[in-house]
Amino acid sequence: MRFHETIHGVYFDDLDAFHILHNARYLLLFEHAIGSFWRHLGWAGVLDFNSNPDQYHLVRAVQLEYRRPVIGTGQVRVRVWIERLGRTSLTFGLRVMPLDEDVDHAHGQRTIVRIDPQTKRPVPWTAGFRAQIAPYCAQVEGSEEPEAAAATPVG
Repeated sequence: MRFHETIHGVYFDDLDAFHILHNARYLLLFEHAIGSFWRHLGWAGVLDFNSNPDQYHLVRAVQLEYRRPVIGTGQVRVRVWIERLGRTSLTFGLRVMPLDEDVDHAHGQRTIVRIDPQTKRPVPWTAGFRAQIAPYCAQVEGSEEPEAAAATPVG
């Protein structure tokens, strides 16, 4: 299974009063790394849902566990992969790590759901999308559990 990794700067304004990376900044690191992953796959520029309907998705859940603080300014690596590809959802795996060790500062997950632009209800990922991201997937499923598909995502 492949992963996508980016390096991000940690700046003074990212730190809390204790000179530790503020807890809210980890979500921004995750967001930036996922954006880099999409650009790596060719999803850059203006979104065009007509030519790429898989771009219409919303966040269903985010989970984050802090393991070891990032102290002071510097750089961190953020690793992204797909833990699970369901029929209508996708769960990213995410890790924030120092540059020189594979030890987590934090790890988490972010689940997105592909939805129909008009009905705002879950719809399956296209076959082309599933094929494009397959190398990054730890687990691929053809269908979802009923409660996961019925959940309403938020944007």
